[in-house]
Amino acid sequence: MVSVNVSVRLDDRLAERLRLRARAAGESLSDRLRRYAEEGARRDEHPMITFRDGPTGRRAGLIGGPDVWEVAMWLDDLDAVADPAAELASDGILTRTHIDAALAYRASYPEEIQARIDLHRSETQAAQPR
Repeated sequence: MVSVNVSVRLDDRLAERLRLRARAAGESLSDRLRRYAEEGARRDEHPMITFRDGPTGRRAGLIGGPDVWEVAMWLDDLDAVADPAAELASDGILTRTHIDAALAYRASYPEEIQARIDLHRSETQAAQPR
């Protein structure tokens, strides 16, 4: 991937807040700004998606709902059903709108979501008694 330098002027107070947050997370200011830009662009493309920290790093999640990878995994587990999204929505926990938002994000970033599903399945299998 080719990168470009972009010059941005920030208010002194904002720059200091960003520096403090970056330092607290063990990041450089450039890394923090790059992450904010990437996640901001993804939020613009997928308005029902947010990003969360967790033990395995940052991940995409539905605002007010589960992680996108979880929704995708549940749908994969229902692949024998004629309409997995309708089946998942029928339990009332997620709306069809939420499911569609998760599917749209997955379509845009399939490798990211599949990697999370694979990690979960691997960790679950490793935790099973033998």
